[in-house]
Amino acid sequence: METVAQSGVSARQAPAQKKTFVQNRSIGHEARTNRWGYVFVAPFLIAFAFFNLWPTINTFVLSFTDLKGLRNDYNFTGFVNFSRLVNDPYFWGALKNTFIIWGFNFVPQLGIALVLAIWLSDARLNLAGKGLFRAVVYMPNLLTMASVALLFRSLFGYPVGPANQILRLLDIQSVSIIDGVQVKEAFNFFRSVPFTRMLVAFIQWWMWYGHTLIMLMAGITSIPVSLYESATVDGANGRQTSWYITLPLLRPMMLYILVTSMIGGMQMFDIPFLLTDRFGGPDNKIRTTVLYQYNVAFGSARDQSYGAAISIGIFIVTIFLAMLIFFFLQDRSDLKKKKGGGA
Repeated sequence: METVAQSGVSARQAPAQKKTFVQNRSIGHEARTNRWGYVFVAPFLIAFAFFNLWPTINTFVLSFTDLKGLRNDYNFTGFVNFSRLVNDPYFWGALKNTFIIWGFNFVPQLGIALVLAIWLSDARLNLAGKGLFRAVVYMPNLLTMASVALLFRSLFGYPVGPANQILRLLDIQSVSIIDGVQVKEAFNFFRSVPFTRMLVAFIQWWMWYGHTLIMLMAGITSIPVSLYESATVDGANGRQTSWYITLPLLRPMMLYILVTSMIGGMQMFDIPFLLTDRFGGPDNKIRTTVLYQYNVAFGSARDQSYGAAISIGIFIVTIFLAMLIFFFLQDRSDLKKKKGGGA
């Protein structure tokens, strides 16, 4: 009887032991998998720490110092650089220039991309060649900023750029009076503040509206088709479905585009730097915040500590504006539902 009882206990223990063995084996396999995961992630983490995290920390530290020129030693000066930044008219002027150029870029970028996205995504039109059109409008985004800036600088070059040659053929030239005599000459486009601002904004729009179009089309295709079918059955036309279905449901995507475009606008550097005299001329009206920071930190003064403070100031302004955008453009109905659910 004892032998039979022992065999019964062993029989009952066998499944439990087997289950424990399987669990331990699974845990061991998961641990080995996790170790390989760390190996594959390590190169990115090392590169991020070396090229991104450490420069960010170093910039923050330098903003509280007096590092200038080619020196390696510095002293901590507290908030002296930030006090100077708050009262710096050149920084606030550069910030104003940045928002003017970004505004002339973003408004037509979002508007034109939104119209094209709704038009190309309309199933009732059934347009042919939509894939080719998307590829064509996205192509400028693949070009480098430097090559595009140099292209437009040569296009509107003074005095023998292609634009001036065409205007000369049309007998459209700049007229000035010298000693009572009318003198015609080519246009020096980059001496005009409105033209240069609009050209920088146009280049930014031309390079990025294709990306915005692709993002909006992705957002539209994620909207359930049943909503459009129900609206069509109820007698809604294309304009009504776009206004009452497409636009409200695209709100999160447009919020994302607005925030990312604002962040990109605050980092505008390549086009103003290469298209002008590298200082944001004429009259410093094309000088953006990052261009100003570059000239302060790496120009003739090489005031690296104040340049670091400008970088921190740009970061603070960007975060503040992003929070304002999220606060004013978030869906209030969702907030009311959350408050109601919490109550």
